[in-house]
Amino acid sequence: MKLYRFLTGPDDSAFCHKVSLALSKGWQLHGSPSYAFNTFTGMMQCGQAVTKEVEGVDYDPGMKLGEQ
Repeated sequence: MKLYRFLTGPDDSAFCHKVSLALSKGWQLHGSPSYAFNTFTGMMQCGQAVTKEVEGVDYDPGMKLGEQ
């Protein structure tokens, strides 16, 4: 089964660490990153989709994707 996550956060080092952590756990980048201005916070926001193939797991909407 292929899992999908979309990681988001402010344009800071914490976002880079979030993506790096996902990569270190076997997630792979999927597509290009996104970058947009959040008018509510007045900050730039980043986004990056990641995917991961897992075996022996059935999809459940309640599953914690970051723990896979």
